Amino acid sequence: MTDSSGEAQWYFSQVKGTMEDEVNEADIISTVEFNEDGELLATGDKGGRIVIFQREQPTKSQLQQNDFNSLRTEYNVYSTFQSHEAEFDYLKSLEIEEKINKIKWLRRKNMAHFLLSTNDKTVKLWKIRERNKRAIIQSSSASSEYSHYQNHTSLMNGNITVRDDINGFIRTVSIPVVKYMDRIEVEAIPKRVFANAHTYHINSISLNSDQETFMSADDLRINLWHIEITNQSFNIVDIKPANMEELTEVITAAEFHPKECNLFVYSSSKGIIRLCDMRQSALCDSQAKIFEEREDPTTKNFFSEIISSISDVKFSHSGRYLCTRDYLHVKIWDLNMESRPVETYNVHDYLRNKLCVLYENDCIFDKFECSWSSNDDHILTGSYNNFFKSFNRNSKQELMFECSREQTKPRQQLRPKRVTSSNLSNGQANGNSSPLLNSKRNNLMNGKTNSYKDEVSVDNLDFTKKILHTSWHPKDNIIAIAATNNLYLFYNKENTNPTSSMASYISSCNSISSNSSINCFNTLSNSTFSTTPMNPESTASLQNSQNQLNQIQLNTSFYTAPSSGFTNQPNVQTQQTSSQNTTMSL
Repeated sequence: MTDSSGEAQWYFSQVKGTMEDEVNEADIISTVEFNEDGELLATGDKGGRIVIFQREQPTKSQLQQNDFNSLRTEYNVYSTFQSHEAEFDYLKSLEIEEKINKIKWLRRKNMAHFLLSTNDKTVKLWKIRERNKRAIIQSSSASSEYSHYQNHTSLMNGNITVRDDINGFIRTVSIPVVKYMDRIEVEAIPKRVFANAHTYHINSISLNSDQETFMSADDLRINLWHIEITNQSFNIVDIKPANMEELTEVITAAEFHPKECNLFVYSSSKGIIRLCDMRQSALCDSQAKIFEEREDPTTKNFFSEIISSISDVKFSHSGRYLCTRDYLHVKIWDLNMESRPVETYNVHDYLRNKLCVLYENDCIFDKFECSWSSNDDHILTGSYNNFFKSFNRNSKQELMFECSREQTKPRQQLRPKRVTSSNLSNGQANGNSSPLLNSKRNNLMNGKTNSYKDEVSVDNLDFTKKILHTSWHPKDNIIAIAATNNLYLFYNKENTNPTSSMASYISSCNSISSNSSINCFNTLSNSTFSTTPMNPESTASLQNSQNQLNQIQLNTSFYTAPSSGFTNQPNVQTQQTSSQNTTMSL
């Protein structure tokens, strides 16, 4: 859903985790990942635990009431298990943390789900399955005497009656009975353990498109594994020099191409992205392509190399583009052009004057992630003060929102935020009004309202509150944001697809008259909520169309959101069904 200025609107759905001020270190979320169809959402924390959430199914009342606002936007706890434990390497006198660095879902092939999880040293393959709950019920019956007895032994309701010839009476013995309960139990089973292959800390894992191999990357090496083989891996990248004093860069992230199983990409701390082809050689020392943006020597300083380090790299769903995140920017690269990025977005360029402070408190080394939308038209990433930003690649529009406790009401619309520099927020020293105030005054004179209702000074940012991990639903406009120990879920009304059952219900229940009114509503929506700026002569026409739109919205049988930048989405979410003939040989 968009407002009159064409801005995409996000709404609060859920928040998971405690809202206390004191945060336990083990509860801090370290990774977030949707599965392939978005029905499951997995989070890992620093305590080595993995919590899986399942998407809520629509109820009959929601199907009958056509409740699109709350339909399938919430997730409930599905399973929780301990993935990794803290270990100690006695040979190297090194403590191995249980923190979950990455989680990757495998494509579903049967009734069970499979995922890969890793800490600093070990990768594990987990099987998540459902089974009927079995309970042992102890029958409550004691020994008793009967005036008459039977000449045979009987079993009934867990009680065995046997004849005692010595004492001359029948004794009843109670035995436990195993019964199947109606409740379904979800269990996590470790199927494979891939260990003893990395000398340095693992920073990323990526599953190949063939669903048979995956790679794990540490600071200096990348290893290729087969999903069925745990005692052998192939080293495909090794940048460790013969003399460690000559080390100039480390590997920061790596990912396979979503469609070509022979291509993969990895990034380095020098801001270089290398695209490799495994068909050229077993050890990919010679890169197929090198993506690098040359820095202006006149602007180079002490922090240039630190802030140019790439913390995350992601292929688009189409496989045509690369999204990289360094400390201050998000960059979009075309695989056909290595010289420079095709798009560059400033995430928090207002922190450039505070790099000294960020270096002293080690915040300059924070690793921010980025996420693609389902149609590759939007980019999502995090910032400080629990802020996260979304970038529209079509309109070049950027919006910043906050994960806040004050905005946790159901279906509450998020208000855009803006960070101002200290000289603009406090006014100029010469007594003149700041450009920001002049902008506000001009907007009021032109009849425009300021959509940024909250402004925060850069001096008031809380650097202890940071959003490092984000994930975008693979099909719908639902985003998961990890803010310290809390998981926030937000949704966009305009393209949250209903299930196939909802679609069939709507098509069977709506009449021709309602369909005609909806078509009229969509026509007005597309004409009114255009992202192109309106000239002053069309203000009256815009207001008239808005009034008509509001009237039609009240008369329609259900709400259909106007279209905006979120396009090319399917009308009906296709739910994955497992084949009965294919099973995973694990």
